[in-house]
Amino acid sequence: MSCSVSYPFTLCANRMESGRRIYSPDEYILDAKWLIDPNHLFVGPKIGEGAHAKVYEGKCKNQTVAIKIIHKGETPEDIAKREAQFAREVEMLSRVQHNNLVKFIGACKEPVMVIVTELLWGGTLRKYLLNMRPGCLDRSVAVGFALDIARAMECLHSHGIIHRDLKPAFGCAENLLMTADHKTVKLADFGLAREESLTEMMTAETGTYRWMAPELYSTVTLRQGEKKHYNHKVDAYSFAIVLWELLHNKMPFEGMSNLQAAYAAAFKNVRPSAEDLPEELATIITSCWQEDPNARPNFSQIIQMLLKYLYTNSLSEPSVPPRIFMSENIVLPPDSPGTRSLMPVRDDTGDTPKAMMEDKPKGFFLCFNQCY
Repeated sequence: MSCSVSYPFTLCANRMESGRRIYSPDEYILDAKWLIDPNHLFVGPKIGEGAHAKVYEGKCKNQTVAIKIIHKGETPEDIAKREAQFAREVEMLSRVQHNNLVKFIGACKEPVMVIVTELLWGGTLRKYLLNMRPGCLDRSVAVGFALDIARAMECLHSHGIIHRDLKPAFGCAENLLMTADHKTVKLADFGLAREESLTEMMTAETGTYRWMAPELYSTVTLRQGEKKHYNHKVDAYSFAIVLWELLHNKMPFEGMSNLQAAYAAAFKNVRPSAEDLPEELATIITSCWQEDPNARPNFSQIIQMLLKYLYTNSLSEPSVPPRIFMSENIVLPPDSPGTRSLMPVRDDTGDTPKAMMEDKPKGFFLCFNQCY
């Protein structure tokens, strides 16, 4: 059997296409650099669940991590699709590292498919916003969070990757997470990400409609799953909705179901109102959610517009954090060791303080191999 090498996998014949690279449903070998021995994994409480994966707090050696366990599926077709998605996600995570992307630690394929990443104390951006309601973020803070997201997206796009599912946490898709001090937002979950070179192969099976660009769906694609061409500008649209949400701390398209919001955006060109915002912010948002994808700015332009607003605002409001103006758009080295930040253990009453985590018995985390 002939083989070709595409970091971090060795890929073999009988292949399945996914994005630019071709992933084999039958055999692929993780690069040893990223391979995690299951004996070093200990599984703690579940912190999220979706249709095809569960996420647990866990430990890898002495590091507290997030352990994403992907269901293999029941049919051969499902198994092949999940393995290809797993290969794609690990490949993207391993080669694209950035200060505003959740750090990749490693993965393993047996006994089940597992992706291990850093685990953050700050929880999800959505939970942070919900706890603030009916209040709102200070505008400079909201724009600072938006800048974190834009920098992460600029990094992805510079590698030809479209995220397609940019939004605050919804169900298991915890796409926007926060550091312990609640000062920095990091982008996570590459499960729906695609490489841009084969966008004509993409379909409308993406994230939540409320945040999705209109070109990702239509009544035909929703009904028939028709393949549809689009490009990286779908992420600019989603970013506009997220920025609007950060500034208003309200659900976009409030009062509408997801499908009603999708129909209104795609066929009536309806958008949330930005009339109450300063002109500079309204311009950023409305330019990003324009109906014509080609008229939307790229993330390098978005970053410059956000920085200009913050700089102008800082002249009258010196409370704008100095870190905002520092260049954080640094791609981390491929062998970055990840982080030792922790997330509090959860129970039915909410988050448990970090100090209590240290008092837990050593048997609190179950050996991964005992579970699987």
